[in-house]
Amino acid sequence: MSSYALELKDLRKSFGKTEIIRGVNLAVTAGERVGIIGPNGAGKSTLFNLISGRFAPTSGEVLLNGQRIDGKKPFEINRAGLSRSFQITNIFPKLSVFENLRCGVLWSLGYKYTFLKFLADLDDANQRADELMQMIKLDKKRDVLAINLTYAEQRALEIGITIAGGANVILLDEPTAGMSRSETSRFISLIKEVTTGKTLLTVEHDMGVVFGLADKIAVVVYGEVLAFDVPEAVRANPRVQEAYLGSAVADSQAGGH
Repeated sequence: MSSYALELKDLRKSFGKTEIIRGVNLAVTAGERVGIIGPNGAGKSTLFNLISGRFAPTSGEVLLNGQRIDGKKPFEINRAGLSRSFQITNIFPKLSVFENLRCGVLWSLGYKYTFLKFLADLDDANQRADELMQMIKLDKKRDVLAINLTYAEQRALEIGITIAGGANVILLDEPTAGMSRSETSRFISLIKEVTTGKTLLTVEHDMGVVFGLADKIAVVVYGEVLAFDVPEAVRANPRVQEAYLGSAVADSQAGGH
């Protein structure tokens, strides 16, 4: 098996005559936490959509644990071990916290689409859902409908659903968007805790989040990776500062991140 959990090889995506992703190469080691940053329109979300199967690449390869997944359907990629969350919270609003999480674990436990027993009798699924609920700190909201949770709690629930299937590569798309500073701080701690031992890629605009969470940072500008290195090297990279970071780096340094 490849030592890389995720590899992108000369990945390209065009919409009509417009090339959005222009030959991206990236190799993420298993267990690394990678932050993907760049200006609006740089192609970050398109990159996530290519990795997770929402878009098929125009050319190039995406490898998950050494196996090509480009061109596969999103559910096939998910079953192969990659899961993602979205910018917009993606949960079942009319189900309880517990029921949301149980839905997330069913396939990974082999229950698929045919139920020979009532859900309440699926002890392994119920136990795993309970474990996830404690992990994301929502055990006191077990029977609360997801629609009645706070925004931060809904995002935490989505993280729980994202990891419920046991994927070893997790993609989070702007996980702290819309949160207060205190909520963001707690959420970073939660993300670190629940992704321990997993490979994490996150798109994030908050530089404090990126520099506080990531082992490495990939800077995407105009559909290309301008830099991919540890946070300190990215801070000091003149090309990155000129193209994107600028005052954001100075602000994060002043804030002690």
